[in-house]
Amino acid sequence: QVRLVESGGGSVQAGGSLRLSCEASGFTSSGFCMACFRETPGKEREGVATIDRDGSKSYADSVKGRFTISKDNVKNLLYLQMNSLKSEDTAMYYCARYKYSGSCYGTISWSPSRWAYSFDNWGQWTQVTVSS
Repeated sequence: QVRLVESGGGSVQAGGSLRLSCEASGFTSSGFCMACFRETPGKEREGVATIDRDGSKSYADSVKGRFTISKDNVKNLLYLQMNSLKSEDTAMYYCARYKYSGSCYGTISWSPSRWAYSFDNWGQWTQVTVSS
């Protein structure tokens, strides 16, 4: 069974750091582009970061220079290291798998509706709360 389970969320003060982990099972994450998204009640889902099969990475402008996405292909884990956290980073964070075999470069700027049919196996979310 294909599954993604995210963990590592929590509460932190502004300026602090958290590392989210996304464990993949039922498939080999190294064979897919993987992505992190976040969502806040009342707002549209936001693309945070993607990491392609070749390791290429892309980030939303709002997190560039602060967040780093990475993969451990041996452990089948996806990581999102979040530094210099701000109150506006407070959200539910998800990981997901790009359904297609090609590159996911540029998908970070797609619309939520396009993400919905281009990514699958949306992982169990984890809550991140940043207090100022």
